[in-house]
Amino acid sequence: MSLLKKMVTAIRGGANEVGEAIVDSQSLRILDQEIRDANEALRKSRTDLTNVMAQRKLAGDKLDAKQKKLDELEGYASMALEKGDESLAIEIAERIAELEGDVASEREVVENYDASIASLKKSIKQAENTLVRLKQQVDSVKATASVQRAQAAVASRHSGQDASLRTALDSLERIKGKQAERAAQMEAAETVAREENGDDLDAKLRAAGLKAENGSANAVLERLKKKREAGGAE
Repeated sequence: MSLLKKMVTAIRGGANEVGEAIVDSQSLRILDQEIRDANEALRKSRTDLTNVMAQRKLAGDKLDAKQKKLDELEGYASMALEKGDESLAIEIAERIAELEGDVASEREVVENYDASIASLKKSIKQAENTLVRLKQQVDSVKATASVQRAQAAVASRHSGQDASLRTALDSLERIKGKQAERAAQMEAAETVAREENGDDLDAKLRAAGLKAENGSANAVLERLKKKREAGGAE
């Protein structure tokens, strides 16, 4: 596969991914619209059923009228035969034969209407049941989505709190570290200052007992003893 074809394929794949992401993010909205479309189609089916039933009534009335006329002609034909008026009976019979064809045609129309009505009613009932189940499932999906959004919000807040606590602890540790560093620097500065002034060496000599404490009672007493001994020797 050439580089150009690979690039085109990659672009198409990316477009499909974007399209799927859009569909996924809008899935509930799309589903709601599909349900509205199904409801509208169901409403039109009910309207169609009403129209077919009205047409069937008209066709049924027409069939009933022709059947009534046919029954009436058959009665007249019987009466003509009873009177021996065969020519009139034949004329009536011709009219009956013509009318029987019309009645058969009308009956076929009515039967077709009845079949259409039965089929429409069955389809509408199935659609109604399907819509009821679909709406129940959609309500369940929406409830689940709502719970998941709430859980995600709680998890997000908890994560944010953890992050804030970790940040605060890190800040506290940095402050403690800086304070310890500053204390060490001050202690080191004091040590350097003592060394420069000789204080550190004096402190070590006094600690070793090699140098008396200035201003101490023992030092004063020792000095007085030495002075007294020096005076007696003279």
